[in-house]
This record gives sequence, C-alpha cells and structure tokens, in this order.
Amino acid sequence: MPMKATGSASSWREIDQWDGGTGWIAYPEEAMQRASHALVEGDDVWLVDPVDVSGLDDMLADHGSVRGVVTLLDRHKRDAAAIARRHDVSVFVPEWMDDVRSDLNAPVEYVRRGLPDTGYDLHKLVDNPFWKEGFLYDEDARTLVVAEALGTTPYFLTSEERLGVHPALRLKPPKTLGRFAPERVLVGHGAGVFDDAPGALADALDGSRRRTPRLYAKTAREFLL
Repeated sequence: MPMKATGSASSWREIDQWDGGTGWIAYPEEAMQRASHALVEGDDVWLVDPVDVSGLDDMLADHGSVRGVVTLLDRHKRDAAAIARRHDVSVFVPEWMDDVRSDLNAPVEYVRRGLPDTGYDLHKLVDNPFWKEGFLYDEDARTLVVAEALGTTPYFLTSEERLGVHPALRLKPPKTLGRFAPERVLVGHGAGVFDDAPGALADALDGSRRRTPRLYAKTAREFLL
C-alpha cells in the first residue's frame, strides 16, 4: 500500500454524504487516504482541499455550481488551482496564509472571517513557520471541517480511537476545537465522523498526550514490518 498515490485517479470512493454536501477519497488504496469535500450552500458548491478525480465535475453538477475552492492548510494545495481554473472560480485562502498564493496558478482571494454567503466561519488553528492551518465551522449545521490536525486514517489512531490528533501535534493538541459540539467532523485524511461526533472529538483531544507513546510505538512497528 503506497503512502501517497500518483497518476490519474480513475477509481475513487465517495464518503461523508449528508444534506449539506459530500466527500471523496481519490485513491482508496493509499495509506494517506487524502479526503476532499464539497460543501453545498443552496446552489453553490465549495470545494475544500480537493484532489481531482475522473468524473468529478459530473458528480458536483448534481449538487450545484462550483462557487470556489478552499485551501485550509498550506501543504494542501493539491489540485485546487487546476479545479478552480476549470470552473473559472478563485481559490480562497486564509489571510494569514499569504505565502501560499505564489504556489497557486489561479486567482486567489483571501478569507478573513468565513466563506462568503455561507454559514461557515473560518478559524485559525495553527500558525507557525512550519505549519499554517485553518478550520471551518457552521454553527447552525454543526459541521466541523479540519484539514490536518485531526484524522481517521490508521496512522492518526490508536486502537481505541475513532478520531485522532495528527502525530506531530499529539503532545500539544489543538484544544481550541474542544469548544465545539459538531454533529459531524470532516477531515482531510480519512472518512469523517458522524456517530457521536462530540464524544469522538472530546476523546481525541483529552487522550492525545496520554496515548502518544502507544501511537508512536504502533507506527514504528508498522514501518519495521
């Protein structure tokens, strides 16, 4: 199983379907399980950290017209620019991630407070020289979108977790997420959490540091096998 697949993604898996959107994993066989999402607001579709796949535009057309593409993590440029150009829209980037602009071959608009004409507010999560990440939360829909700090792929999780903090953030978990009680948590790696999402989120944050040795040991064993 490759960590990250390359080439054209013709075989992909739809995930995280709910009234407000859907998601997909472009390469189901890869260990990273890069997840992309389409947030639907009326007839507008907002794509978050998308990886392009064959037949994507047909799937999106069932939900509306693409209004914009969102990049929530400085390392998640993925196929944002190519998809934005194809749909003649901008890539929306958190204003504190201005250094990303030069890497995007598409029109860029900076987001300060939230996505225009939606219920999604933008919040700062990580901001340092090595990692810049924002997250989205819709208070009414209770939908939390986290690009990297949380995930559900095996390398994020111990055996007792359904949602885990990124291995690099385990010792200093993003506690600011604990003030939300989402109905669903959408992540950039793996399928989202829809079953008791508040409980899974609280458990991930509260147990992050305590379970770090177990996660690191598990990862080491897997790499040695």
